[in-house]
Amino acid sequence: MNSLLITILRSMLPFMALLLFTVHADAQRRKKKKQVIAPVVVVDTIPAYKIAINRQIMHEKVEKEQASLLSIDGKADKILTISGDKQLNEAVTDAATKRVDWLQYEIETNPSIDARLKANYLDGLATILKYVKTYSRSRQSALNYLPQVIATYKQLIEANTAQKSIAPIIQPLSFEIANAALQPEVFKDNAGYNDVRDQMILKTADRYPEKAFSALKAYPESPVADSLIRAIGHKYPYLVYDYAQANNKFSYRIQNIEDDSLIVHIVAMARNPNKSGQFYFPFLDNIVKGKITMEDIDKAKTDPVRYFRLLVQTQIDYTQRALNGDTAMGHTALLKKLEQKAKDDFVAKINGLHEMSDGVRFRCLQPLTAEELYYVAVLTNGLIYTSSYTSGVYPLMMRKANQKGDELLKKINFDHYRKFLSQAASYNTLKNFLGSFSNNTDATDLMKAFVTGLEKSNGLEDGVDVADSYASISETLPDLAKGMLENVKVNLDRNHSENNEKGTAIYDILYNLFLSADSSNHIDLTSKLEIPPVYNVPFSTLTNENGEVISQVFFYGDQDGRNIFNGFLNMFGGGNWKVDGSNKQWVVIKSTKGKPVSIYANRPLDENKGLDDKAQRALNDYLDEHNLHPTVTIHRGHSYYAEATIGHMAPTSKIVFMGSCGGFNLIDSILKKSEDAHIIASKQIGRTSINKPFFYLLTEKLRTGKDIDWIPFWREFKGRANVAGFEDYIPPYKNLGAIFIKAYKKETGETDV
Repeated sequence: MNSLLITILRSMLPFMALLLFTVHADAQRRKKKKQVIAPVVVVDTIPAYKIAINRQIMHEKVEKEQASLLSIDGKADKILTISGDKQLNEAVTDAATKRVDWLQYEIETNPSIDARLKANYLDGLATILKYVKTYSRSRQSALNYLPQVIATYKQLIEANTAQKSIAPIIQPLSFEIANAALQPEVFKDNAGYNDVRDQMILKTADRYPEKAFSALKAYPESPVADSLIRAIGHKYPYLVYDYAQANNKFSYRIQNIEDDSLIVHIVAMARNPNKSGQFYFPFLDNIVKGKITMEDIDKAKTDPVRYFRLLVQTQIDYTQRALNGDTAMGHTALLKKLEQKAKDDFVAKINGLHEMSDGVRFRCLQPLTAEELYYVAVLTNGLIYTSSYTSGVYPLMMRKANQKGDELLKKINFDHYRKFLSQAASYNTLKNFLGSFSNNTDATDLMKAFVTGLEKSNGLEDGVDVADSYASISETLPDLAKGMLENVKVNLDRNHSENNEKGTAIYDILYNLFLSADSSNHIDLTSKLEIPPVYNVPFSTLTNENGEVISQVFFYGDQDGRNIFNGFLNMFGGGNWKVDGSNKQWVVIKSTKGKPVSIYANRPLDENKGLDDKAQRALNDYLDEHNLHPTVTIHRGHSYYAEATIGHMAPTSKIVFMGSCGGFNLIDSILKKSEDAHIIASKQIGRTSINKPFFYLLTEKLRTGKDIDWIPFWREFKGRANVAGFEDYIPPYKNLGAIFIKAYKKETGETDV
């Protein structure tokens, strides 16, 4: 083993210890980091030089990628604006232009570089620019480090040309810089490349532990493989399960670890000849500890009720252990399986039978206990229909709990209680639930706890639940809302006196949000929280440099999607719009009068063949190539398609209509993609009788160049769509959870929350 690898392994020791910490420890170390920006270097004009004719195409390729990168901010100019930090923008722009131009010159005119390498280095430079652009929207984008990336690439070229190892250059670098600079394949023949592979696996494991196994799969003979399998496997056991199922060299390496009980048990599940491993995996910790056997699970796995019961019992056990500081391995997998079974085996059924009698519709719920019904409700928040909750799950849960909500919460160790209270407020059952407590003091104490200690939570989900609940509570339970406001102020003062920055930020935002719910307080959230306007979207923010509004609509290829698509096109008859259906994968609808508005919608092609996804990708490529950046995004599909829409939607989106809300994870995902988005969501399935008036009103406002002022817009919208189910649609200014996330990110500068 060479000295460099020994150094790597030694440096890995603290990382190995870190990986064995719990997920809670991982969350605790997330702090706001100040970006270190390399100063902009003013360079002289590049001397005139002659480009070899056979390399002209390579230089043109670099210049094309430069132009493409410079356009990602939506402006076809020579300045790249990626943040509000002027120094960062200048440094990145300088790197994308002058530093790249100089490197082209140095490669082309360096007599020490032979013709083959010159071509490869230029091609590699184009590859880096394309990579940086492609992943510029990720949370830790290499674009922020472009000056360092270009400087590193230059160093790698110099070392490689001199036939020296590139490993010493890569070793001290962060993952983002090293990974971007190593995108060109030209360095794979370098003498130090094997050392670099080991370095990059360790950098990947340190920065993105969950991606390290993918790197090891490509390089299973790495000397660090066994150590990383053990370290990462104990923190992310599902990765061991996923990779152990395959029949390849990396899987065999996992299977050959026989001195680690956890790894051995996971391999046994993954290699189960009956392909039943996913049924066992949620119980991993109890299996390893001998508290339950695979035979016990076999007796329940084919019965939806018995298996769900076993999951719930284990969840309650794991929650109690967590309260005592003992985090069970695989707890995340257990919760994920619970969510899946609650949705697939119960909520999907009762949602699908919404037109049937209650006796037929809710039959599958009858065998469940109060605790099990609690998890059915709380783990399907955003998916369960209003009627499924208010007429089925909730009343049956309370009847089986003998109308004692306080006793029910004690039995489940208050697991997910903030989510449940927020959900109950949303469906107007909170008053009934709190009224079932043995005494009013317990109910008062619970609501105090609801808004207390949010600074101790991992992430922001608890804060979002509190924020989301307030609009409903203030409308239906004003005295309770008053108490919440007072308790938020108490917590704000406490965190301020304790100099707790996170807590002060959380409660200051909540306090202003709650005050703003009463218009008589005249709270301007834009000035108070320094976030974009909450109550309106100026027309000028929706247009590009040509004054055009670009909208994108996502359709899916199921039967409902095809029907909705046809109805959608029929909206644009008459003389104000023109439909261009010449493309086989999408249609374009353009205004013929008023302001220029273009609506791009993919065709709902066969989902079973993945053609709808291909159409969406092809449309995105077209929009990208023509510098068309949508500011309005419309999701037209069931809630289970929502993640796909978010994955494809443009980060320039200012108005996002999502239909079914999907709770915190969906809102958070949208805001990570587009931090200024105004989100319109529904607590139930989208209804054509409501969606159609919304689309018509929105497009007409855009066509006539009007600002979108949400309060009068919503009054006009309700006048056009005043039918059953309208109350389930949430306007952006009442989507307090989304506003809370925006304000918190603005206040703290954190992006990964």
